[in-house]
Amino acid sequence: MTEQKEEKKRTKNVRLRIVDIDRCVGCQNCMFACSRRTGNAGLEKSCIGVRSVGGMERGFVVVVCRACEDPPCAKVCPVDAITVREEGGVRIDLNKCIGCKNCQDACPLGAIFWDKESNKPLVCVYCGYCAQYCPHNVLALEKTEVSTGSTKEASKEEEKEEEKEAAKGVTA
Repeated sequence: MTEQKEEKKRTKNVRLRIVDIDRCVGCQNCMFACSRRTGNAGLEKSCIGVRSVGGMERGFVVVVCRACEDPPCAKVCPVDAITVREEGGVRIDLNKCIGCKNCQDACPLGAIFWDKESNKPLVCVYCGYCAQYCPHNVLALEKTEVSTGSTKEASKEEEKEEEKEAAKGVTA
C-alpha cells in the first residue's frame, strides 16, 4: 500500500485529553460545568469524574471517556443503543437503552457514569465544555488522527498502553 493511499484512511478523532494530572487540585469545576451543560445543578449528571487517589498528598484522578477506537461499551449493548461515532467515541440513544448497565461494566476506565434518576448511562459527548472551566488547564479537547488499515493494529496497541496507564491512576 502506498503512503498516499494510507494517508486517505486516516480520520480525525475528538476526545478529551488529560494534559497534566499533577495540576489537578480536585476542585471539580469540570464536573459542575458538565452537569450545567445539560441545565442541571450539582454533580449527579456529570459525564466526567474527579476523585482523590488517597489524600491530598497523593493527588487526583480524572475519569472521562477516552473515545476508544473500538469501544467495548458499544460491543456489549444488547439493543444497539450505543453506536460508534465516526469522529471517535460513542453516541447513546437513550430511547433504545434498557438500563442493563452492561456498558458501564465493560468500560475499562469506569468512564460510563450512571443517571440514577433515569436509570440510563451518562458518557462524555466530547464538547470540551469542562475543559473551558478547568482553572489549571488539566483538560484539553484534542483532535488526533486515527489510522485504519495496515496501521490499525499499531493504534490499538497505543490505545491499550494508554488504558493501562489510566488504570494505574495516572489519567483516565
